[in-house]
Amino acid sequence: MASSLSALIEALRRLPGVGAKSAQRMAYHLLQHDRQGALVLADALHAAAQQLGHCERCHTFSETALCDICSDTTREQRLLCVVETPADQAALERSASYRGLYFVLMGRLSPLDGVGWRELGLPLLKDRLVDGVDEVIVATNFTAEGEVTAQAVVQLCGAQGIKATRLARGVPVGSELEYVDLGTIAHALMDRR
Repeated sequence: MASSLSALIEALRRLPGVGAKSAQRMAYHLLQHDRQGALVLADALHAAAQQLGHCERCHTFSETALCDICSDTTREQRLLCVVETPADQAALERSASYRGLYFVLMGRLSPLDGVGWRELGLPLLKDRLVDGVDEVIVATNFTAEGEVTAQAVVQLCGAQGIKATRLARGVPVGSELEYVDLGTIAHALMDRR
């Protein structure tokens, strides 16, 4: 196999959920059927890697010192939502139900993977909390690591005297109880209002 083809396959394997066979299929598809698409993809990846940094205030991806959300003076400045990833932030934005600011952790606590307090950027969050924040909404995922991360954020807020609330969880809108998993039903009953 040509070294450039092997290098392409290995590069594609870096993507989450992409194994050797999937990477090989992607590489062959791009080279056989969409060379122009391969060039567009390469240019977009290069530009993003070169131009995107982190917002100085919320830590999300941005081409400028402050992202568009942090620069928007119409947003609720005293409300901060802490999320794990920019994808989580984008999901909340698509809901059009939140008008505060964000802090993006860029991960979650995972000691087994070597991600601790400092690697996650919690010291940056601590610095952000002194900037006139009244309430922090903790919107980490409901996984074991997400729950540990949520506890760390809540403790950090408590030490700063800032109110911390947790994103609610429960039965999805439009679902039928008989098809909802038992853990979700149990949490919905415990967290009812």
